[in-house]
Amino acid sequence: MPEGTGQRIPLLDIDEAVAVAEEHGIPPMLADLNVFRAVLNNPGVAVALNGMLHRLLWKGTLDVRLRELVIMRIGWVTGAVYEWTQHWHIAVGLGVDEADLIGVRDWQAHEGFGSVERSVLSATDETLADGTISDSTWAACAEHLDTPHLIELVAAIGNWGLFARLLRSLNVPLEEGIDPWPPDGLSPADADTGSDDGAVR
Repeated sequence: MPEGTGQRIPLLDIDEAVAVAEEHGIPPMLADLNVFRAVLNNPGVAVALNGMLHRLLWKGTLDVRLRELVIMRIGWVTGAVYEWTQHWHIAVGLGVDEADLIGVRDWQAHEGFGSVERSVLSATDETLADGTISDSTWAACAEHLDTPHLIELVAAIGNWGLFARLLRSLNVPLEEGIDPWPPDGLSPADADTGSDDGAVR
């Protein structure tokens, strides 16, 4: 997968980012993150991105473990180091088992996943590859999720797929002192799972 070289968007100083965030109703804590220090160069876009995060992260009702598995899978398949790294720490903080987070690298082979995890991860992979979810995978998801949660699942896949592409295209760097690709530094380009799972090689 082609990679950009070098940071493409200047990061606002944290004080400036906080001021812009507060002016536009964005939580100041987000202004500490490099992704928002970048996108706050365009406050209107930052407001829109914050709106989806607010809905899905803090007001969503989809099981948080499923949500984080979906996000981690997107980060892995797309090679979005910032997304994987940030959400590794978020997911661990929420109590998601580290073995399951590692398991999304090759979820078909991970014994810790049951039918609900496999259905939502299949939906994630299909959306990333084809832009839609197949009828069979939709039916599998619907065995576990009601209509509002199915909608939220699709929105989550779309939202963090957008973030993955934004992060990679803008070459947003990790915050200082944060090690990439936790827990072991293994990136998709380094991995060889032996499966045709759509991951970056």
